[in-house]
This record gives sequence, C-alpha cells and structure tokens, in this order.
Amino acid sequence: MSLTAHAHDHDHHDHEHGDSCVPSFDSIDLVVREDIIARAKELADLIATTEEVELYQKSEKVIQSHKRVQDLIVLIKKKQKELVAFQNTFNNPKMVEKIEAEISVIQDELDTMPVVQQFQQSQVDVNYLLQNVISVIRDSVAEKLDVEAAKPAEDPEECD
Repeated sequence: MSLTAHAHDHDHHDHEHGDSCVPSFDSIDLVVREDIIARAKELADLIATTEEVELYQKSEKVIQSHKRVQDLIVLIKKKQKELVAFQNTFNNPKMVEKIEAEISVIQDELDTMPVVQQFQQSQVDVNYLLQNVISVIRDSVAEKLDVEAAKPAEDPEECD
C-alpha cells in the first residue's frame, strides 16, 4: 500500500491529500530525536557502570578462561553435532537417546559448577535491571500519552 493510499484509509478528516502532505520534519524535530538518542547512549553508559553489569563482565571473563567449563562447552557442541547426525542422517533413535543422556550429564555438571551458577545469576540480574529500565520508560511514555489523549483534539491541518 502506498503512503497516499494509506492516508486515504483514515476517516478522521474529509479533505484530500496531495503529494505535498507527506510528513516532513523540521530541524527542531531532528534535534529532539538526536537528543533522545544521545540521552539513550548516556543511559546505556550509566547502566554499564552498575554493579550488576560489572559482576556480569567479571563472571564472563572467569567462564571464558575456565578450562573445565570451556572443555565441557566444546564437548556439548560435539555431542550436539553427533545428535543431529544420528537424528537426520542415520535415523538411529537408540543412539539419539544415548547421546541426549550424555549431553544431559555434561549439562548437569556445567550447571552445578559455582562459576557457571554465578555467571547465570549475573545474566539474570542484568536482564532484570534492563527490564526495569524498559518498564519505567514504557510506563512514563504511556502516562504522557494518556495525559495528551485527555486534551481536546485539535482540527487537522489542511494540506494546500
């Protein structure tokens, strides 16, 4: 659907749109948008300095340099490739079941390692922080929209 066809689908006013009715933004609108992006980057920088993010980064480095953890991850990836081969190429359900059990044992070992548990918790904590920030922004914008919606509507501008 073209932009002008889309504009004609709205019933909220009764004048025709010409090609000149395409939305345009003046420099003030663009400055506001640049300001929003700049502030979002400032917020990202601020979030990056939180205790949650710092703990995540430390935990990630520990995981990446932990030989046993890395060996287990490599082994799981190898077993997953074997699993796919036995599922798709060889169509061997008994081997699939055996390899799934082996992967489960390896995954259990990984999941019970304190360094892995700390890393996983740090992921949860950072995600929770980010979800809270998103919720505050969403709720604040929704509140502003509700306030704007309560104001009397102005007549639409005419396109010349």
